[in-house]
Amino acid sequence: MADFDPKKIEYSLRIEGDYYNQLDIEGFSLMMKNPSYCYKFYWLEAIVNLISEDVTETIFDEIINEMIANAWYSVLEFHIHLSGIVVGEVKDGLERAVKKLSDISELPVNASKLEIKNAIKEHDGYLKAEKEQLTNMVPYRALAGFFGKVDETADWESTRRMIAYIERVNKVNILPYTLGSSSKLKKEVYFNPSWIKMIQDNTVAILGWIQFEKVKWLQNNNPEVPGLVYKLAPMDEKMRKLNAVRKLWDAVLEIESVSDVFTDNPIDSKKYDVDHFIPWSFVMNDELWNLMPMDSSLNSSKSNKLPEWEPFFIKFANNQYLLYQMIHDKERPIFHKRFEACYKDNIHSIWANQELYRPGNTIEEFENILEKNMRPVYDSARRQGYELWKIS
Repeated sequence: MADFDPKKIEYSLRIEGDYYNQLDIEGFSLMMKNPSYCYKFYWLEAIVNLISEDVTETIFDEIINEMIANAWYSVLEFHIHLSGIVVGEVKDGLERAVKKLSDISELPVNASKLEIKNAIKEHDGYLKAEKEQLTNMVPYRALAGFFGKVDETADWESTRRMIAYIERVNKVNILPYTLGSSSKLKKEVYFNPSWIKMIQDNTVAILGWIQFEKVKWLQNNNPEVPGLVYKLAPMDEKMRKLNAVRKLWDAVLEIESVSDVFTDNPIDSKKYDVDHFIPWSFVMNDELWNLMPMDSSLNSSKSNKLPEWEPFFIKFANNQYLLYQMIHDKERPIFHKRFEACYKDNIHSIWANQELYRPGNTIEEFENILEKNMRPVYDSARRQGYELWKIS
């Protein structure tokens, strides 16, 4: 199982049972050590997923397909860079493969894993170069932690000699997998029966450990991205908690006319959505200061995009100040009561509690506080690759 060590603030992999006497668990724990690119994590994750599905042998092609499908959501739905950007260029080959598949398939970012894998097969010829590049080193480097048990030094310059070397190491130190003689994406991968049993007995712990190491890597390469731990899988709509905010805006709309930020038309209290100014997929929270009532007919168009800061922020801020005035209206305590109902799920930011929602702010003070705290988040989302919403 994976244990949390509060002193080192990291997970260490601990496998229960007698496996330490049979297998090189220490070597296994080094399979993600010192990565140069993120796809080392996805390689091991794909292998564990396949073994958990009772796969005993496969080929490079199937493992790479699993990797692309697993990386799809982080890259496209959440705009995560798997290994950073250098001079405007994507470093990671897996990220390039995902983006190329997106361009040629036109799949939606929230496509199912089955749809993604079907699209990979349909466009396999166009992805061949990107997929082959992913097999150049990782299948061999991932086993490096096991090589310390033999005196012979690995020859990393020759794939053929590496395969033979892996076979010799396997006779001394049982490896999770060995490789066949076919070339490139058709190369066979044979999983060892003892390792299959260990991985199947400890799948949850191993995947948790992989995810933790992956998140550390991704956060280091995406330092401006909040909530990254939630950005490894498709968005779960159940995570959104908007009921209290909806009730607060319902109360406001009953007695005040509120103009839609994007159309300037009065919002129909029966036909509006509560939506995020900066997309939820970036901020990964439902903070009141980022939420607005919005014409339902526009919400699907806005989707995962950023509104242009000018002219829309000031309109958004005006509506926020109207809400602020209502919650501090002592003649109408219902608004403050509904505002308090938002504390649990929608008011966690310290600056919002201590500055934005304190009584007595003028409209200029309120809007300055809001802009000072929202603009850096907005700019980070732009740098991460979020598109601007062009309102038609």
